[in-house]
Amino acid sequence: MKSFLDHDFILETKTASELFHGSASRMPILDYHCHLSPKEIVENKNFENLTTLWLYGDHYKWRAMRTNGVDERYCTGDASDWEKFEKWAETVPFTIRNPLYHWTHMELKLFFGFDGILNINTAKEVWDLANEKLKTDEYKPQGLMEMMNVKVVCTTDDPTDSLDYHMQAAQSDCQIKVYPTWRPDKAMAVEDVEAFNDYIVKLSEVSGIYVNSFDDLIKALRNRHDFFAEIGCRLSDHGIEEFYAADYTSEEVRTIFFKVRSGIELNSEEILKFKSAMMYEFGVMDHEKGWVQQFHYGAIRNNNTRLLSRLGPDTGFDSIHDVTCASAMSKFLNGLDTQDKLAKTIIYNLNPSHNDVVATMIGNFQDGSVPGKMQFGSGWWFLDQKTGMESQMNTLSNMGLLSRFIGMLTDSRCFLSYSRHEYFRRILCNLLGNDVESGLINKDMDLLGKMVEDICYNNAKNYFNFN
Repeated sequence: MKSFLDHDFILETKTASELFHGSASRMPILDYHCHLSPKEIVENKNFENLTTLWLYGDHYKWRAMRTNGVDERYCTGDASDWEKFEKWAETVPFTIRNPLYHWTHMELKLFFGFDGILNINTAKEVWDLANEKLKTDEYKPQGLMEMMNVKVVCTTDDPTDSLDYHMQAAQSDCQIKVYPTWRPDKAMAVEDVEAFNDYIVKLSEVSGIYVNSFDDLIKALRNRHDFFAEIGCRLSDHGIEEFYAADYTSEEVRTIFFKVRSGIELNSEEILKFKSAMMYEFGVMDHEKGWVQQFHYGAIRNNNTRLLSRLGPDTGFDSIHDVTCASAMSKFLNGLDTQDKLAKTIIYNLNPSHNDVVATMIGNFQDGSVPGKMQFGSGWWFLDQKTGMESQMNTLSNMGLLSRFIGMLTDSRCFLSYSRHEYFRRILCNLLGNDVESGLINKDMDLLGKMVEDICYNNAKNYFNFN
């Protein structure tokens, strides 16, 4: 019987072990999509304690704690940091077979050297061990990233953001490259008229362009798009419920914008037309700059309105949607491609039943200009666990070229989440190792070793043009 979290954790064969320890484990990390705070990276201050580093903002843990019967006071409420951590430690044994069980113990082992199991009996030991280390320079944000050999981080930023901290990072002695990512979701969120108009006022201020028409809107966004490019941005990201590809005319879109700026609520058809127009414009901008566009689709958000009103968004009340959007996805991508304006694209689906749809759809728009121009993104959110990642890679292998895959990202707000890259790499090596030892692929360790290194780092480095 194997021991939990041993040297060959997840690695079931000798070949898998050779691939991981000989190739995957030595590759740097290029975290091309995350939600880390550039302010925290640049200021590089010590965390007050393990809870502020590990539990604040972590809706994965909050969901588990609520499911375990923990009162909200210990999740997002006014309990002390020690009390919150104690309740998390009490919950951890109940997370067996949830990815949180693996992530929790990998993070404690990789960063703090704790080889035991976190539970109510070991909580104080872990608390004291971690908090003592968190006082040192090595455990500041930059130190934690350097510990995991992180070379590049791409944060997620609104077009109105000043990017001051990205500029400070570039001028500092920070060893990690910190780049912004263009996330313009609010610029097309016309379903909330009041919030949209407030956003337009802010966009007008930062761009220096008074936005009073749809043409003004595009001009102001292009102004900010240019600014992001100057600071080193090379990716956009869009969090969408589904793909938008309704037919519209320029006059219709101008009229819709005028209505919403006048404070008039839009109907569903108008909202869809406006979002479709905006997605096309964003795609054109990205193509012109040679950026990569990312689409995270398929979440149904803020389902619990009672707790949403009390706690706000991003607190753990989102889930997988069952939208049907193959036709719209095809129409959107084809609309850009027919104009020769389809940028390099990564599509992340949240519903696992869409795996085959995405994997086959991207094949329609591979044009030979760039290896893996169209990418099936790694398992995201509810799917960034062992089964979800295996399923994504198996589907990509069957429908496309796994060798050209750009690999894992953290999509996290926590500096300890870089353990997920090791988790992914072990899963990847285990898949390949099992195939070798089952006689499904040839045991060419040079070829397979290079494939692993490419998926872990080299493919992404080349895809995003990081030198």
